[in-house]
Amino acid sequence: MSDDGNSALGHKAFSRSRSHFSDRITADGRDGWPVAAGRYRLVVSRACPWASRALVARRLLGLEDALSLAVADPIQDDRSWRFTLDPDGRDPVLGIRYLSEAYDRRETGYPGGVSVPAVVDVPSGRLVTNDYQQLTLDLATEWTALHRPGAPDLYPQRHRDEIDTVMAEVYEDLNNGVYRAGFAHTQEEYEQACTGVFRRLEALAGRLAGQRYLVGDTITEADIRLFTTLVRFDAVYHGHFKCNRWKLAEQPVLWGYVRDLYQTPGFGDTVDFDHIKRHYYQVHTGINPTGIVPLGPDTAGWLTPHHREELGGRPFGDGTPPGPVPAGEEIPASGRP
Repeated sequence: MSDDGNSALGHKAFSRSRSHFSDRITADGRDGWPVAAGRYRLVVSRACPWASRALVARRLLGLEDALSLAVADPIQDDRSWRFTLDPDGRDPVLGIRYLSEAYDRRETGYPGGVSVPAVVDVPSGRLVTNDYQQLTLDLATEWTALHRPGAPDLYPQRHRDEIDTVMAEVYEDLNNGVYRAGFAHTQEEYEQACTGVFRRLEALAGRLAGQRYLVGDTITEADIRLFTTLVRFDAVYHGHFKCNRWKLAEQPVLWGYVRDLYQTPGFGDTVDFDHIKRHYYQVHTGINPTGIVPLGPDTAGWLTPHHREELGGRPFGDGTPPGPVPAGEEIPASGRP
């Protein structure tokens, strides 16, 4: 789909393709891409939930100096993600106008979509990976030598089986489920997907009613993956994708949970509501042919007290919060509550 390039509409139902470029950047460099400070550039759209996972992980782990950031325009053209937010419409590090140029340097004539997040090798200008599922796990486990002091363990060994199970359920019914509802071609497909979305939301509310985070008592990768869908729910999925049985703000447990995360350093300071709304409502012309972007919902509620700290929990485990947002990466006032 136009929002992340990892998806495609089949003859009958929405499906999301696997990442084509699945090389990994690892501590031992076994795929030919060793972890190295300054060598790679992370390309994202702040509109895209899959890319937003990488933005949150990068902040929490303190990798901003080691892994530079390129932010694409939330509005794509027929060549997909473009760097029109930068001076002269070029990424200042890679020197390219379109992310597709890095794809072309990796594989000429690649027939698939151009997706974010993407990691590009700066010296060669070649795409390394667009594997959105593996990327954040590797940032947490392979990039440890470059983590900031006090970085949290986002994928703790003792909880990995449970984290993997929770993430798989959330992906199927919710992360991807909202897209299956939004791009459904039949009433039956829509109703099946939408029912799954709210069934999963209700199950998550039950799980989170008595514990602050999804797994254990600290923030993990599972929370990051749930957050990036929940933070978009009322703004775009409720109306644009017709997942409208109820708003997230009407569900006390989930509304408290997502506000808790939003107000945690590393989460809300990566979210641009303006980019999110303009992308979904203006790019998905098959769903919203007028391109009109709604004025609501009011975002002021994101900063209201959530009281989730009463459940205990230690957001960063034995670590500490990330430092200030680096200069140039701040969210403009138009994208904040």
